[in-house]
Amino acid sequence: MRIIGGSHRGRRYRAPSNIPARPTTDYAKESLFNILDHKIEWDECYMLDLFAGIGGVSLEAASRGCAEITCIDINSKSVAWIKKISDEFGFNNIKPQKLDALKWLKRNNDKFDLVFADPPYDFDKYEPLIDSVLKTALKPSGLLVLEHRQSVSFAKHANFIEDRTYGEVRFSIFGL
Repeated sequence: MRIIGGSHRGRRYRAPSNIPARPTTDYAKESLFNILDHKIEWDECYMLDLFAGIGGVSLEAASRGCAEITCIDINSKSVAWIKKISDEFGFNNIKPQKLDALKWLKRNNDKFDLVFADPPYDFDKYEPLIDSVLKTALKPSGLLVLEHRQSVSFAKHANFIEDRTYGEVRFSIFGL
């Protein structure tokens, strides 16, 4: 894995094999950030990374100057890894927390400019996740990016904006 752009462009990292995560590929991440670079003012962006896994998307956003990133993952090894690699890279703007994403959203009082969610591919609560993010976590001009299997479509959702497919990965983008 590597950071594609920003202050740490080209920097490589390898997460421990004992973390049960499916990291976003460099190709898909590069394509996503090419889209986001035209929509996000990174130095003013407050980001939420749900189901953060190894934190690859958060590291990329931090490298691009994201103001603050809250990472949520239920796996303690993932959270420890994100903290370790953030410290190693000097990213003091990444705040990892060990919690269930849907439970965290129910207790959340903060609003974010960008919410990235990458639940496991067998996740069966996409609609409640999308609706909860839109109601509780997204600023009025914010974006929700949902990573999921390319075979799933959310184009009929009322807040759907667009989607992009890269191999097996699809990013669906929602707004208010």
